[in-house]
Amino acid sequence: MENGMISVDRWAIGSQAYFLTHLHADHTQGLSPSWRRGPLFCSRVSAKLFPSKFPGFDLSLLRVVDIGRWHSLSIASPSSDSASTVHFLAVDAYHCPGAVMYLFRGEFGYMLYTGDFRWEAMSDRALIGRAMLLNALKDVNLDYLYLDNTYCNPAYAFPSREVAAKQIVNIIESHPKHDIVIAIDSLGKENLLAYISRVLNIKIWVWPERLQTMHLLGFHDIFTTKTSLTRVRAIPRYSFSIETLEGLNRMRPTIGIMPSGLPWVAKNDKGNNHPLGPPVIDPNIFKKYHQYIYTVPYSDHSCFSELKDFVKLLKPVDIKGIVTSAPSYTNPLYFFGHLCGTKQTSQALHQKNETLRSGGSKLHKKGVKKLQHTGARASRVSILRRVRRGAKVSDTDSTLV
Repeated sequence: MENGMISVDRWAIGSQAYFLTHLHADHTQGLSPSWRRGPLFCSRVSAKLFPSKFPGFDLSLLRVVDIGRWHSLSIASPSSDSASTVHFLAVDAYHCPGAVMYLFRGEFGYMLYTGDFRWEAMSDRALIGRAMLLNALKDVNLDYLYLDNTYCNPAYAFPSREVAAKQIVNIIESHPKHDIVIAIDSLGKENLLAYISRVLNIKIWVWPERLQTMHLLGFHDIFTTKTSLTRVRAIPRYSFSIETLEGLNRMRPTIGIMPSGLPWVAKNDKGNNHPLGPPVIDPNIFKKYHQYIYTVPYSDHSCFSELKDFVKLLKPVDIKGIVTSAPSYTNPLYFFGHLCGTKQTSQALHQKNETLRSGGSKLHKKGVKKLQHTGARASRVSILRRVRRGAKVSDTDSTLV
């Protein structure tokens, strides 16, 4: 597929169609209410949330993509002006509300762009996604896999979100006299908060804009903006810090909980944090990061073992990471090259750790077609508000295909 045809999570001028995986800020940089560059394809949930995220946006540009059904798009070749048909399938990414992966099919072959995703293999939603992908790729090769490599390192190993959610409830129950603050983003972790509310039979405070999002997602009775109704509050991640917790404790005993995979580096069987050692996880352990702060390995991104299972399932011809700068960043081929479906060799075996070019890596097929890698630019505030996490790519605009 030639450049100038389709972009995924990149919003610069120069493409004929644009695809959104989900509405987190690191995947929408460049979108604004005045954006008018072409049709924008997204999931039904993302389309529902769009007006609140981008007030004044021209909603006639949105094209709703139903999960699990093939769609087609006719696009002109920039080099020949001849029409080319691209087929695409959206699959639940199980990351945040509205998040999807896109499987593209055309003259270029088959290409899967995961966006951010969590591959909890035994969850019902992942089983449905697995069936969709295997059915779509039956008897064909997946030529390109653009993978969420946020935690593409054996040092990152954490339990299922169900297990982590139980640990958070345990923390809350063990501090009956404390107020509780939980760090969340403007989208995501809704199921965690709903679980806490159901198990403890309490309402949860959220800020007004977040309450609006909760209502759009169908949560009408669980959340409140009245602090007098609950001791559990979900606060913006950017305002969660040691300084914030110390200030709150000067008024009332308060415990902070950071649900994230980022600080959760597993110890290997020798008891240290060497990134290449086989991780050993005790899912019943959470960490007390600070006198007032607990970190819990509740992540909406896939950990290393889940990424490995995903690659092993699909056996792509080639893999590129969508995150070109991340904690313990490694090119996915370093660990997964030996799992690819052709003669792609694991770079780990040969000690070749290729670094992606900041402007995007290019794959060449048959010497004519080229596919240009895009990354997602991300900047998430950590527990200290100084440690940056997630994706950060070159400021150079690039298109996926």
